[in-house]
Amino acid sequence: MTNERVYTQDDLLPLSGIQHYAFCERQWGLIHLERQWEENLGTAEGRILHERVHNPDINEFREGVVFARSVHLVSHRLGLWGLADMVEFHPVGSDEGKNGVPLPGRQGLFLPFPVEYKRGKPKKDDRDIVQLCAQALCLEEMLRVIIEKGSLFYGQTQRRKDVVFDQGLRDRVTDLAGKMHDSFTVGETAPARKGVKCDLCSMVDVCLPQITRKVKPVHKYLRDQLRDQ
Repeated sequence: MTNERVYTQDDLLPLSGIQHYAFCERQWGLIHLERQWEENLGTAEGRILHERVHNPDINEFREGVVFARSVHLVSHRLGLWGLADMVEFHPVGSDEGKNGVPLPGRQGLFLPFPVEYKRGKPKKDDRDIVQLCAQALCLEEMLRVIIEKGSLFYGQTQRRKDVVFDQGLRDRVTDLAGKMHDSFTVGETAPARKGVKCDLCSMVDVCLPQITRKVKPVHKYLRDQLRDQ
């Protein structure tokens, strides 16, 4: 699926929201439309991990690779903005062509490699993967390069998981971004749908899926009342 819209600066939505939308549309609505947030042990640990990583004053250079932290991101095609935990800039070999960007004070070209830090372990769904891919698409648009892969670092396993940004994943991110904007325009939080993942959600006490899924949305209630009258 392609998205032909081009968003203005005022239209941009937080890139971090794409992981919420991929996990649960209602969770995204509670956080990004209703501005509600519940922190549990997992989200607190994740916040602390990101605070350690997000230090823009630290830029490392090791074995030819430049490490940049807290990199600002934007895509007017996706309508997203945010921060990348870390972007590694790998030197481009002579056999790799000119797919790279110059860096101040460095010779040659470098290819961006986004790295996203997560506190837990790899998920069964794709919420972390789409967030990382969205970061890569922002970098591609900003730097005019092609980024084929990135990596997720999980605090619980202390291991990286490489992610290849194939066309299917790129289309998935574009589709999610478009749906986020559609939902934001409508301004209506999706109804609750009780499922197994509710037990893993930090918003469960706000969402109350067992109760709210039985409540008729306001617009449907008003429509039924008007029809009956």
